[in-house]
Amino acid sequence: MKNLSTQVLMFCLLLIGTTSCKNRKSEVKEIKRPNFLFVLVDDQSPFDLQVYNAKSILQTPTISKLASEGVVVDDARLMGAAIGGVCTPSRHMIMSGRTLWHLPPSSGHKNNNENVPDSLQNQTIGAVFNRAGYKTMRTCKKGNSYAKANSQFTVVRDATKRGGTEESGSAWHAKQVLDYLWEREQTKEKDPFFIYFGFSHPHDTRDGTPELLEKYGAVNHKDKNKLPELNAKQPQLPENYLSKHPFFHGHPDLRDEVRVSGVWKNRDENTIRNELGREFACSENIDTQLAKVLKKLEAMGELDNTYIIYTADHGMAIGRHGLQGKQNLYEHTWRVPFIIKGPGIEAGKRVKGSMYLLDLLPTVCDLAGIEIPKTVEGKSLVPVLKGKQETIRDVMYGVYAGGTKPGMRTVKKGDWKLIKYDVMDGQLRETQLFNLAKNPNEYLPEHNKKGDMQTNLANNPKYAHKLAEMEALLLEQMVTHDDPYRLWNQPEID
Repeated sequence: MKNLSTQVLMFCLLLIGTTSCKNRKSEVKEIKRPNFLFVLVDDQSPFDLQVYNAKSILQTPTISKLASEGVVVDDARLMGAAIGGVCTPSRHMIMSGRTLWHLPPSSGHKNNNENVPDSLQNQTIGAVFNRAGYKTMRTCKKGNSYAKANSQFTVVRDATKRGGTEESGSAWHAKQVLDYLWEREQTKEKDPFFIYFGFSHPHDTRDGTPELLEKYGAVNHKDKNKLPELNAKQPQLPENYLSKHPFFHGHPDLRDEVRVSGVWKNRDENTIRNELGREFACSENIDTQLAKVLKKLEAMGELDNTYIIYTADHGMAIGRHGLQGKQNLYEHTWRVPFIIKGPGIEAGKRVKGSMYLLDLLPTVCDLAGIEIPKTVEGKSLVPVLKGKQETIRDVMYGVYAGGTKPGMRTVKKGDWKLIKYDVMDGQLRETQLFNLAKNPNEYLPEHNKKGDMQTNLANNPKYAHKLAEMEALLLEQMVTHDDPYRLWNQPEID
């Protein structure tokens, strides 16, 4: 009887162990690695979007819903550029996680090979996620990018599409993603995906679809001898609009400022409002195309397990401060939209963040549980997303050195921001000091605002101490980031 009891007990223990093992295997099977849909638009100020500017008339219901279901980063920025084609270094930083002065020569920086790791392309997004067992795909514009990094994606369907039809505009990029997802369904692909969903708009030429141009009262203006007509449907002039910038920005014959079709050198109300209407038409179309892809992911049962990240390669002026392009360091251009939704991310949350676009690669690696490459100089945003901290850095540094050198520099800490201009071989040297809490639009004396702090404070003796503090902070950041230049009132490089 004793032997029989022992046998029964052993059988029960074996049965329990087997069941427990099966349950553990079941749990392992249920754990799915997350997917990623990275959405990058070309030339978009955060202030175009209602998410960042409640007064905007641009309707982007998909992006707004994404924001309500995820996290909005209020302080996301591009570190800068040393060439007029700001897109190029921006996309190098996005792909590699490297800081501005540590990018390869293909970024337009010709003097920094000593700061670039060998075979850096093998440590960029596509290559890193391929090695981690992801299926990678990208669609985006051609050119002004990081070609060696782009080629690392397994599937590449790139073309520049800035027209107003299904085939010539943003719908083409959406179709590439939809086709790729359909192919995954047909082959019953189980590995997770990283999709780089890039658009060619709202970069000029902003040829919107006819119905959206009509919605925003805009026309694809092409007559240099005639101004476009005003239309009540058009966006109003930006609050910090000027008919011209108070001083020359230091980049002679800059395409974005004087040769963009439909704008050229004009900064009148008719031109700017029409161009903003064109911009909005292109941006709403992007929103529509994004909605198609999200609907497909939902139908596939993949939406809830996908991190969706929406951002732009840099901001844009279009009349703000009397500027037209992206070659400046005001908030409308230095800042970018950045919205993220996905598994475990709290809905409807806003954070400061204080992040650069170069923080993307360490962030997605962190979310995917992938080791961050040692070549990465950015920081993961995950501690901010999880509520462990409000920002990932205290100081933000920005550069535009695409025109005459040294160019423009900026530094921001807390509410205070400094911008300096040293251009045209020293013929133009200007300093601007703003308190962004009191003057978020960076109003200048030419805006004729009445508030004591709603202007440039650099020449106000009350803020001399703050000016000196920010000047010292800027130099510190330039040294830290291996900036190869110095401004007129800074010590020379040893």
